[in-house]
Amino acid sequence: MASPGEASVEETHVGKKKLPARYWQELQEEERKDENKVKSDGEQSKEALRQEEGKTQKAKKRKQDQSPSDGEKVKPEKSDPFPGPAPIPEDRLQKFKRKDKLKKPHRKQHKLRDIIARSEDASEMAQKQAARFDLLLPEEAGFLEGDEDEDTCMISQEDIAEAVDITSGAKYFNLKLSQFGPYRLDYSKTGRHLLLGGRRGHVACIDWASKQLMCEINVMESVNDVKWLHTEAMYAVAQKKWLYIYDSNGIELHCIRKFNDVLRMQFLPYHFLLATASATSFLQYLDVSVGKEVAAICTKTGRLDVMCQNPHNAIIHLGHANGTVTLWSPNQKEALVKMLCHQGGVRSVAVDKTGTYMVTSGMDKKLKVYDVRTFKPLKSYFLPAGAACLSLSQRGLLSAATGDVVQVYKDVCSMPVTKPYMAHRLRGTVWGLHFCPFEDVLGVGHGDGFTSMLVPGAGEPNFDGLDANPYRSAKQRQEWEVKALMEKIQPDLISLDPTELAQVDQATWEQRHQDRVEVLGFDPLAKEKFVPKYKKKGRSSAGAIERRKKQVAHEEQRDVIRKSVEDKMKMEKERKERERKKAALSTQKSALDRFKK
Repeated sequence: MASPGEASVEETHVGKKKLPARYWQELQEEERKDENKVKSDGEQSKEALRQEEGKTQKAKKRKQDQSPSDGEKVKPEKSDPFPGPAPIPEDRLQKFKRKDKLKKPHRKQHKLRDIIARSEDASEMAQKQAARFDLLLPEEAGFLEGDEDEDTCMISQEDIAEAVDITSGAKYFNLKLSQFGPYRLDYSKTGRHLLLGGRRGHVACIDWASKQLMCEINVMESVNDVKWLHTEAMYAVAQKKWLYIYDSNGIELHCIRKFNDVLRMQFLPYHFLLATASATSFLQYLDVSVGKEVAAICTKTGRLDVMCQNPHNAIIHLGHANGTVTLWSPNQKEALVKMLCHQGGVRSVAVDKTGTYMVTSGMDKKLKVYDVRTFKPLKSYFLPAGAACLSLSQRGLLSAATGDVVQVYKDVCSMPVTKPYMAHRLRGTVWGLHFCPFEDVLGVGHGDGFTSMLVPGAGEPNFDGLDANPYRSAKQRQEWEVKALMEKIQPDLISLDPTELAQVDQATWEQRHQDRVEVLGFDPLAKEKFVPKYKKKGRSSAGAIERRKKQVAHEEQRDVIRKSVEDKMKMEKERKERERKKAALSTQKSALDRFKK
């Protein structure tokens, strides 16, 4: 057994080991542990940051070591194989070229120079954009190609209708209307609607693509011509006595009695002008937007039954019985140009859409092609029976009607033609021809009704949806009509050269002053006659007034004498200069001097 002293020692030793912990002692121990933990975490993060900094410094040093010297070129990792904007073919740019660059004025006129520069930049950008978008057009122009040793003019319409698809084949059809013929016709600007006018009073509007009849009336009077106006909602009919306007339901809207005995009509879509040619030798213009007559010109050339328009500049071409073709504008009472085209009377005239070429046919059985820019003949063809009706398509095909036969020629304006591209015989004599816009279709009005022919390659394959959209809705048509009315071109701007409107008038000061004198009737800058001022105290006696008048007259005379002396000195100087040059030339030896005696 242990002694009591030993037991107590043992108990105290055990008590030191297992003493109960107080609450403040536990809090102090936890705080120490947290501090140690935070210190260890901070040391670890500092070490990680030091390692990352070391890595970045090593990478920078490695890049500096690998960087080339100043003479070496740095090759990029990946370069664009096609840098810059995509190139545009030159022929496509020329297709959309609007105008030549203007000559910039003097540096002092900096504002005008800036305006011209901005205008040219905008025009160039529009030209490039149009050329780029032209690559995205989905349709291409068609053409007719025969087999070996086969002429395309021998291919019949039935064979073409069978060879093409069902939709295109349905565009060839005949309307037998022998009771009220022969017929004139007109297609709307979009090419969607057809207007027929029979000689005996029958008028019909047709949506020819869907074969839906819009309206059909009989005016109980002879009809000379029919023409669509700015939309397919209105059309004009030249009847025996007066000019009438109808809507697409056949309701008469207007009877214009100022326009009497009208034979032919042309509508200018961008000017909203209806031009009419009458049997009384009058050319009249009607503004259909306000219903007023713009101009009435007496041509003094007899009956006007041959008429067409130049789509490029809105000039009206008239053919006459004496073989001349005259060009007219509503701004002048006289013809702009008179051309002698045929030895006999002119039967028909047609102008292409660019306004470059004019095709005429006459009683001398000749078909002639003229360059409208120079008014000179380019080509002349002889047709055995002559051509009574002519029409040019959007792609440059020419249709000529001879009796009951319609012939279509290709590339008449650019190269000599020996045979027709296509030919078709009808049941009656042809009275009207018209190519359908944006379609390979030729409409023919004849004595037995109407025929729609298929002519591959005639129409423009792509249309401008903002100008003439064949598939537009009623809402789109209304919006287009409002926009077109706001952008209507005034008749005063119709001229032979439309590019003159963009040029700067560089008339001299003398010319402008002379025009001003002619308008006012007097010279506003002329010096007034000297009238002496009245003075008091006897200084306005008769002698004093005369002395003052003589003094002023002497001063004016001195100016005149001084100017005349300067002119004489200038002339003397020029004479001496000429004599000096003559003497210098006479002293020079010539190779012919050896023949002198």
